[in-house]
Formats: sequence, structure tokens, C-alpha cells
Amino acid sequence: MTEINATRRIYGLDTLRASAILLVMMSHYGVVVSGKLTFGFLTSIGWMGVDLFFVLSGYLIGNQIMSTLARGNRFSLKTFFARRLLRTLPAYYVVLAIYFMFPSALGGSNTPSIWRFLTFTQNIGLHFGETFSHSWSLCIEEQFYLILPVVALLIASFRKPVFWGWSAIAGVIIAGMAVRGMAWMNHGQNLINPADHAVYVYYSSFARFDELLPGVAIAMLRNFHGDLYSQIIRKGNLLLVCGAASFILTAYLFLNYREIDDYGFTFSMMTFGYPLLAASFALLTMSALSPNSLLNRLRVPGAEKIALWSYAIYLVHKAIFKLSLAPLSGWNIDADGPVGVAIVMGISIFGGWLLYRLVETPFMQLRAKLFPSVHFERDAVSGRAGSMQSPA
Repeated sequence: MTEINATRRIYGLDTLRASAILLVMMSHYGVVVSGKLTFGFLTSIGWMGVDLFFVLSGYLIGNQIMSTLARGNRFSLKTFFARRLLRTLPAYYVVLAIYFMFPSALGGSNTPSIWRFLTFTQNIGLHFGETFSHSWSLCIEEQFYLILPVVALLIASFRKPVFWGWSAIAGVIIAGMAVRGMAWMNHGQNLINPADHAVYVYYSSFARFDELLPGVAIAMLRNFHGDLYSQIIRKGNLLLVCGAASFILTAYLFLNYREIDDYGFTFSMMTFGYPLLAASFALLTMSALSPNSLLNRLRVPGAEKIALWSYAIYLVHKAIFKLSLAPLSGWNIDADGPVGVAIVMGISIFGGWLLYRLVETPFMQLRAKLFPSVHFERDAVSGRAGSMQSPA
């Protein structure tokens, strides 16, 4: 049996990951294609799909590391990094090459140097509208993959490693809030402009790292506090209700109080809004993991496939959106109408599937051959434990 077929997929995680990529696509559709709120309020909150990806990735990667350490097994950094690179780099570099081969069609307001894309540092100083700007979230995840296992191994060498692990999680979350609050104070306070917001908050690694930590916290609970985790996870539908209610409330606050006309971005939402959003998604993730939850048991048609292709869809969808503008105009198809939406969204999903089949799959097979590991939860459990998705 191959690694890809070794474990049953968790339907709830598929549903969450599919929801995340669809939210991101709806957000970008309004920005790139239609210039309107084509999907209503979902267009306005679509950027939150990235935050959901962050929490899912934090859990999946965190669980790979924590489960190995909790069993007392040797954790191999070489194997971990090799598996991560084979998982994320091939498809990313293919899409990156396309962006650089067709700069006139796909270029943005500015294009960072190629070495920054190759090293996943293009999010530093990034502004809205630049070339391949949605790769900012991949930067944060790749940086996270580099730091988390090293820090986890270091903490594992301490006395009372579980205590220090929880302290580190709490410290990073508090630090994230502090970074965003200081950005508000240092760059115009309530008058912080969108450009500064992009550089110092939205795309900043220091201002967004904390959103991966609720997912890591779930992995800590599962592997080092098994009895407590079991008690919590048994209340799957309560977790679902609380997570959904928390998300609805947080989304409402973001829509109405993140940026106020004639005032600007607000300190409260900039500082505390992102961890509240991540906490909401953490509750939904725990519900998805609960066998007692409707979210865990319900198999949404198509969600498994969309989840499986989500990384590839995330990489290619914005380029396809841009390339669709001329044909839609030439064929007199309304980009804001149902036909235009169906065509563009359908081609984008097909493009993601094609990238998944032609690039991701062969390298996943190579990874399974070169670096097999029974200690890592397979990425296929939720489509992928690794990159995503985002606005801008």
C-alpha cells in the first residue's frame, strides 16, 4: 500500500480546505476579474481563506513533529525538509517560471527580484498588486516550516519541554499582537494607509506567524494531553457551533470595524482581530477532527478533490483570472454574470488539477520512494499539509 492510500481521509478537513480555497478564489475574482462584489459579502471576506489555511497547516505540520517527539522517536530534520521541499517547490517553481516568461500578461505594478521568489522572501516589503503577490502566504508557510521543527527540537531538549512549548506558543501569539499594534502606532495610527498596512501588517511574517500557532496548539493537545484532547474532541458539534458563531462574529467585526470611512484602520481589529479569526478556525478544525461532529461525518460532494488540488489551484488561479480578461471581453461575456463566473472558475480549477497531475503527483511519488516515513501523517489526509492561498 502506498503512502497516499495509507490513511482514511478526514472529510471535515477536506471541507475546510476546500472552503478555504474557494473563499480565496472569490476574493480574487472580485479584485482581478469583475471589479465587483460578485459573490456578495463572500468576496469581501474571501481573504480569510488564507487564515484558515494557516491554522490547518499549523495543525498538520505541528502534528507531524509533535507525534514523533511524543512517542520518543528520533525526528529527522533531513527527512522533514526533504519531504517538505518535494511537496511544495516543484509546482511553485513551475508557476513562478510562467510568471517570468510572460511578464507583460501577468506582471503587476512591480516585480521583486527572482532570488527573492526562489528564497521565499518576496513578502518582505511587498505591496498590494505586485507580481505573483498571492505567493506571500507561501513565504510565511515556508518560513514557518523552516523554524518550527528546529524550535521544537530545541524545546524538546529542555527540562519541562511541554511547559516551554506552551510558553512559546503563547509568546508568539502575544508577539504577533504586539507587532501589529506597534505597526498601527508607528505608521500613521488610525490614518495608516493601505500601502503601509500591506507592508507592516498584511504581508509581514512577524505580523502573521501567530495565526499558525492555534493549529500547533491543537497538535500539542493531541500528543501531550491526550485525555484532555479526547474530552474536548468528544464535543464535536459544540465545537462546530462555537467555531461557526465565533467566525461569524469575527467576520462581522472585520467587515464593519477593521477600516472605517474617514478614520482608517482601527487599532483593535488590527491588533486582536487576526488571532480571534485564527481561534475561530481552530475550533472548526477541532470539530473536523471529532468523530462525533457533523463536520467530520458529512462528505461534501467534490470537497475531497478540491482539497486535494487546493495548493495547485492556489498557485495558478490568479494567473488564469488575468488571462481570462481579454477572452471574456472579446466574446462579450459579462465577467460578473453566471456564465462568466462559471467559465473562469471552472478553467481555474481545471488548471489546478492539471498542475496537480503533471507536477505535484510525480514528485509526491518520488517523495514516497526516496523518503518514506510511517511517522509523518500523510499530506493527503486533508489534501496537503502545506501551502496555500491568499488575497491581493
